[in-house]
Amino acid sequence: MPSDTIIHDYIAGAIGGAAGLVVGHPFDTTKVQLQTQHHGHQYRGTLDAIKNIHSFGWIRGFYRGLSWPLVSFGVVNSVFFGVYGHVLKTLESDREKRTSSYFNIYISGCVGGAAQLVFVVPVDYIKTALQSQIPHEVTGAASGANRQYFKGPLQCAKAIFKERGIMGFYKGGVAMGLREIPSYGIYCLSFEVLNAEMKTRGLTDERGVIASLVSGGIAGSLTWASIIPFDVIKSRYQADFAGEYQGFLHCARCLYKEGGVRIFYTGCLVTCLRAFPVNAVTFTVYTHSLKYFEKHF
Repeated sequence: MPSDTIIHDYIAGAIGGAAGLVVGHPFDTTKVQLQTQHHGHQYRGTLDAIKNIHSFGWIRGFYRGLSWPLVSFGVVNSVFFGVYGHVLKTLESDREKRTSSYFNIYISGCVGGAAQLVFVVPVDYIKTALQSQIPHEVTGAASGANRQYFKGPLQCAKAIFKERGIMGFYKGGVAMGLREIPSYGIYCLSFEVLNAEMKTRGLTDERGVIASLVSGGIAGSLTWASIIPFDVIKSRYQADFAGEYQGFLHCARCLYKEGGVRIFYTGCLVTCLRAFPVNAVTFTVYTHSLKYFEKHF
């Protein structure tokens, strides 16, 4: 549902993205901890990982690495929703048409996902590096084959720049592209289909909040379930500060040798659990902020 005023898409996207990020970060930290375990798999399962992270508290544990994406994800989501809305309006030739075609929605989502990669890759890299370095209570060591421990995002950013320069911040960019571009198309398409179906069947309230929450949550979970292998490879590759992996494909091959196909679905449960509230909140705040701006500005 793009706005007639493009700036509204950007502002509503920033608000929705920030809201979803705060809700989902503890789940994301758990996911990264599970995905970046190295040989031996220190955690017995999701609950074991949660227990260990909890021992470090909310700030040093579940919300470790939040400050960097919280400051920047407003821009990231603003870019995505802004580009999504602009492209969708451009593709729709019939300006009086009340609904957009599903093909155009999918393409617009993919373009929006591609547009925000320039901003999201460095942010995600630093976030993943920090989240992966929460020490395991049994071994006392950070998960993964890391030889550095960063106290915060600035120290991490300085180390990356010193070692690899500005392009160092785009480590894992290929995996991010494979994850982000199709997933945002699936995400937007799933949301619009489900949202329209719920409203048609009367399965919502007068303002459509229930439809937005449920549709956003289901769309997010379905999307993440479909692209989780790329996320696992990305997380392991980005968390490797010891130089074990020579690249994205080498990392994928090593992971397969380590745990077969099953390893590419590590953290799938907690990722889908995270996706439901995050995307429910993100899309609901975005759509209703958009309605507010259209009405008052």
